[in-house]
Amino acid sequence: MTSGPDLPVTLSVAGSDAEEDPEVRAVSDGVLRQALRHSSGHSLAILFCSVTSVLVSLAEPAVLGHALDLLLSQSPGATPWTLACATLIVAEILLDSADALLVGTVNARSTAWLRTRTLDRLLRADPDRATASFAPGDLATRLTANATEAGTVPAASAGVLAALLPPLGALVALAVIDVWTAAAFLLGVPLLVLLLRTFARSSSMAVGRYQRVQAEIADRLAEVLGGAQTVVAAGTARRERRRVLADLPRRGTEGRAMWRVYGRAVAHSAVLMPLLVCLVLGVGGLRLAAGHLSVGDLVATSRYAALAAGAGAVAGVVGSLVKGRAAARRTVEPALLSPVAHGPSALPGRRTGDVGAARCRCRARWRPRPPRRHRHRARRDHGGRRGPLRFGQVRPRRGGGPTDRPRGGLRASGRRPA
Repeated sequence: MTSGPDLPVTLSVAGSDAEEDPEVRAVSDGVLRQALRHSSGHSLAILFCSVTSVLVSLAEPAVLGHALDLLLSQSPGATPWTLACATLIVAEILLDSADALLVGTVNARSTAWLRTRTLDRLLRADPDRATASFAPGDLATRLTANATEAGTVPAASAGVLAALLPPLGALVALAVIDVWTAAAFLLGVPLLVLLLRTFARSSSMAVGRYQRVQAEIADRLAEVLGGAQTVVAAGTARRERRRVLADLPRRGTEGRAMWRVYGRAVAHSAVLMPLLVCLVLGVGGLRLAAGHLSVGDLVATSRYAALAAGAGAVAGVVGSLVKGRAAARRTVEPALLSPVAHGPSALPGRRTGDVGAARCRCRARWRPRPPRRHRHRARRDHGGRRGPLRFGQVRPRRGGGPTDRPRGGLRASGRRPA
């Protein structure tokens, strides 16, 4: 357990480099589509609940603004619009709760389906080829952590439309209320698109490097745990600990790089979005002062500007899809091993699958138990103590008589008596 176990780690890294193969990428995308079809009913329910919730949230600012104008003008028709606002708020809460429940269900179903499929293909493959291509720790990481991340892709794919509708619908609502407010928001859209594109590209590379280093550490740890008794017997626990944790600094570096990409995207969006909202509100205030907007319209404009600025939330959905696709490539790769080819021969006879034994006899031989001879009994010596007969020692009889020796046998010293 010194330098020999480094070979599976090299094989593990070589298997991870194959994830960039276009064939592996195409197969993983196909498997994700199959996982989406496996939970098609729940995915459609997620799509319905999320889209309906978004439509309700888009209708709230308009209804709230109109109800506020009626209340300010003391119109008798303000009560129905106020009740409509309350109804929309309650409906949005219920739809979001149902969406959260369905997302958890689809994630669990997809993860179980991916693990079962990969494990079934792996068990059909040649064991020698499987162990030569994937180290035990790397394979365990692929079937546990990577499969869990890949299982979130179907639910995230079903929620992509719901993530894109709020900014687009809010932009259309701003254009309906006042064209100048929509034009003010469009000034920052090119910067937002550039931000999302850079985030998607950088996060994909960072996540892939982090997962490869994590697989190497898991492989070494599983190998040491398998030979724990050998490590304890050889007294090499400290050396094995250093070998297992040798790549821990590199894992920390890759992890910090990954979170640095996320932090940079969040920081840029946190600066860009409030500036856009302030710009839209400034233009809306000028239009209100000019008499082109009412107070309710300004309130609706502020809410729609906040929804349009929520386009930064698309980065979270994109990040989830990127991590899920990278994990799916690692999860699906063991399933690409070719299965063991079986011969075309069939069982003779009725071919019912029953296995039996014909013209067989069972015979048992009874052997008597050998007698117990030369049993050493604990006897008292001259000092009154009891103890076993040690090698080379002859214990005297009681009263100091001749020694107790088996006739024709061997003495305790190993010599035959004269």
